[in-house]
Amino acid sequence: MRQDRNFEELRPISFEIDVNIHAEGSCLVKFGNTHVLCTASIDEKTPHWLKNTGKGWVTAEYGMLPRSTNTRIDREASKGKQSGRTQEIQRLIGRSLRSVVNLENIGERQIKIDCDVIQADGGTRTASISGGFVALYQSVLQLKKNYNIQKPIISEFVAAVSAGIVQNNPSLDLDYNEDARAQVDANFIICENEKISEIQVTGEEYFFSENQFQSLFGLAKKGVKEIIKKQKEILKM
Repeated sequence: MRQDRNFEELRPISFEIDVNIHAEGSCLVKFGNTHVLCTASIDEKTPHWLKNTGKGWVTAEYGMLPRSTNTRIDREASKGKQSGRTQEIQRLIGRSLRSVVNLENIGERQIKIDCDVIQADGGTRTASISGGFVALYQSVLQLKKNYNIQKPIISEFVAAVSAGIVQNNPSLDLDYNEDARAQVDANFIICENEKISEIQVTGEEYFFSENQFQSLFGLAKKGVKEIIKKQKEILKM
């Protein structure tokens, strides 16, 4: 049983913007004890496969700092390659953020979102997507101002949250201990209009029913709605 909140409740969530004086957009996002620094940088060069297409790109990089967990982990740069987990997460972040961006309207430019996990306690990918969007939004405002772009670039807000079945109970926004014990573990990326960007769901040596999935989906929609409300509050929307 949860001691700090009900099964359908989020952890305390906050967004702090303008935490980096150099980046076009920056946000420190906290999902409980999971803290992620997200920055957005505008690059005048696109990937080579988009050259001369008039189309831009949004991509992401993700990493965990050495003492983001209870024991020190080595920087992946010191090993000379990224882990499969890191690559999977940063691709997820990039896909999620591109889903709400009109790439034709940013021109042949690239916006890079960097998500660095300062402290991890479950849900680092969902926090990165939610905070990464805030940083992205700020950078798009700067881009439109600098280049007098009138066309819409971001179609709507997007956020992400985890949900799972823990001790047979559908639960929202799992921390690390819950995630480690979950019978079913899911991540939902949902837009403001409740359209789905992506869903990742896995039965951890456990089968789950359609009704159980719908319970998790309902919790996730409720959670994303609350997260987007906080995004709008910090961005003064």
